[in-house]
Amino acid sequence: MDKKSFLASGHTPTLLAAFLYFDLAFMVWVILGPLGVQIAADLGLSHAQKGMMVATPVLAGAVLRIFMGLMVDHLKPKLTGAIGQVIVMVALFVAWHFGIHSYEQTLILGFFLGVAGASFAVALPLASRWYPPEHQGKALGIAGAGNSGTALAALLGPGLAAAYGWTNVFGLALIPLAIVFVAYLLMAKDAPECPPPKHLAEYLVILRDKDSWWFMFFYSVTFGGFVGLASSLTIYFNTQYGLDAKMAGYFTAACVFAGSLVRPIGGALADRIGGIKSLSVVYVAAAVFLAIVSIGLPEAWMALVVFMLAMLALGMGNGSVFQLVPQRFRKEIGVMTGLVGMAGGLGGFYLASSLGYSKQLTGSYMAGFLIFAVLAMLALVGLTSVKQRWRTTWGSPQLTAARI
Repeated sequence: MDKKSFLASGHTPTLLAAFLYFDLAFMVWVILGPLGVQIAADLGLSHAQKGMMVATPVLAGAVLRIFMGLMVDHLKPKLTGAIGQVIVMVALFVAWHFGIHSYEQTLILGFFLGVAGASFAVALPLASRWYPPEHQGKALGIAGAGNSGTALAALLGPGLAAAYGWTNVFGLALIPLAIVFVAYLLMAKDAPECPPPKHLAEYLVILRDKDSWWFMFFYSVTFGGFVGLASSLTIYFNTQYGLDAKMAGYFTAACVFAGSLVRPIGGALADRIGGIKSLSVVYVAAAVFLAIVSIGLPEAWMALVVFMLAMLALGMGNGSVFQLVPQRFRKEIGVMTGLVGMAGGLGGFYLASSLGYSKQLTGSYMAGFLIFAVLAMLALVGLTSVKQRWRTTWGSPQLTAARI
């Protein structure tokens, strides 16, 4: 359908509010990664500790997405998002005012930053419920493009830390967060078709459906790869190529921008050719590029190019997965967003932490990248095994106007 029909089919202010909320939430979710070089230098962290520091917010965000998904169905998306934003702002204020003085305190802050990562389970249902099936890819692609906030963290974080100290970056982040919070309260509106809340036992029923597990696995690779790299690349470029924190942040920002900006394109492409077909290409490309970078390319600019290509593939994959999820689980989109988002976060936690341990145990990042490339190929095998059943059951032309 054309642009006009898309704009007329939903609620544009809510879509914009979902994007802004998601964008700033993701900015602070991964902020420990871009600041990791300076934090590690001041606190004397090992490779494994650096990996765990940047992975902790990702893990916390993954687990908390389940609870945020439940809250979305019980309290509706707008109120849930407002509560999450307040918690994150309070945590950042405490970190800025009292400071972070130990490795353990970075992990505690990382847990509260996970609430920002859980915004995924709020922003997507907030936008999704306003749009019909044939526009789900575009709507969720636009809202989901808020993961570009990870690029803002990489672009601005190291430079601000060098100028004002990394602890003060937490205080500076409160300024845009407060502005977006006010805009969110004014612009966001819950869709009239919000489903009634369900009991916990009803959510557990969804896990008995094998399709929910497939979606969780598929997203653990696409989004897990994206956020795992977004959290780790500043430290990687600093360690592997000796780039200073600011330049390593610029390199990381370029990679993350590539993956973020194509998410709507991935959703729109999936609307046009079908999510299964677009995901198949994504997994092959991601596996190839991760395998290439695992060998340790001789120049930083070479690694930058390959990482950007990998992030392009993973970013498009994120949009493709969420073109499919609302078709299969439209009435349960709140809890499914939480479950699938949790799996994506777990994938990111695995990649970020495994890179640190790989470097510490073997002296190289190769094993971490190669294992994740294998996971991408396993996702392709799984997708191939279910595509015929999906296209002839819930994705058949008789049941949906969307391409599967």
